[in-house]
Amino acid sequence: MSHRLVVVGAGYAGLLAAKRLARRLHRNDVTVTLVNASDRFVERVRLHQLAAGQRLTEVPLRQQLSGTPVQLVVGHVTAIDATARTVCLGDEPRTIDYDTLVYAVGSQARLDDVPGAAEHAYAVACPEQATRLRHRVAEIASGGTVAVVGGGLTGLETASELAESHPGLRVRLFTSADDVGSGLAPRGRAHLLRALDRLGVSIHPETVVTAVREDGLGTRDGRSFTADAVVWTTGFRAPDLARAAGFATDDSGRMLIDATLRSVSHPEVYAVGDAAAGVSVSGAPSRMSCQAALPMGRGVADVVAARLSGREPGPVRIGYVFTNISLGRRDGVVQFTHADDRPRRFVLTGRVAAVFKEAVVRSTVRARRRGEPGSDASDS
Repeated sequence: MSHRLVVVGAGYAGLLAAKRLARRLHRNDVTVTLVNASDRFVERVRLHQLAAGQRLTEVPLRQQLSGTPVQLVVGHVTAIDATARTVCLGDEPRTIDYDTLVYAVGSQARLDDVPGAAEHAYAVACPEQATRLRHRVAEIASGGTVAVVGGGLTGLETASELAESHPGLRVRLFTSADDVGSGLAPRGRAHLLRALDRLGVSIHPETVVTAVREDGLGTRDGRSFTADAVVWTTGFRAPDLARAAGFATDDSGRMLIDATLRSVSHPEVYAVGDAAAGVSVSGAPSRMSCQAALPMGRGVADVVAARLSGREPGPVRIGYVFTNISLGRRDGVVQFTHADDRPRRFVLTGRVAAVFKEAVVRSTVRARRRGEPGSDASDS
């Protein structure tokens, strides 16, 4: 009987893992099944563009899997039975048995930290959320106000894209930090601030948002700001599937894994991407990012292939190369980094950075077609 290998989630890490596993393993010995809620690959690093009203090219998963023995199952995973070793799909319903499971379900916007965020805030963590924001922005584009909460990469890219695509929109960026771009070298940070100023994005540093309302937000120091839309980009969390199944997880719902990406509680299970609490080369937890997902997707395929062949694999190295920040379609910052994520002195800015990032994003999709690792597309 063939070894049943099931990959749950077809994001950057999951799709790469499934295709590489199918290539590394003999199809008579192993079946590789990829389960995903949609039949489309989501270029998550472009969702801020979708929210701003731009049209994105659809990437069918069957096209990505063409020429491989990977079996695609489209369905929403509602539960994992760790004892029976089954994945439960709620749409039909049906179950899929596994001998080895690769957990690659990604992450979702963390909307439960502040009262009112879940009810009133918009997000850009999935196509449905980005489309909802897109429709709202179209309604208020002439003279409306958008408050983007969160000064990380998702917040910066979303604020910039909205401001450039809709010049009549007033965009405010709120961050609890003392400023934005703290992880950039001085030249990169200076360019970022100039670009935000050019786009008309007003920055509100050291501002902790404590409530979201239908008409705006409130802050810890008692101030209120009106807004026609509040966009929440302060963080992400993994879905509750792993915790509900009894797998060991951290506080964000990410599966706890060892250096070979294997669950610390269930040896037949591996986790990659945003849903995995990996450890980077610095010893710090891996960031939820495309850049961390790609080596994990490649690494888990090599690890599983080695173990099924009777060999003990070495640790998977999760290191960083650069961070891409798009500031609209014609501007950006590319911060090159050490493997431990510390910024190097080398920075690209302006049009060159925008072209660089676009090339990287496109190469990532091409790499998914080949089943080979691409480069970081963004950390948003």
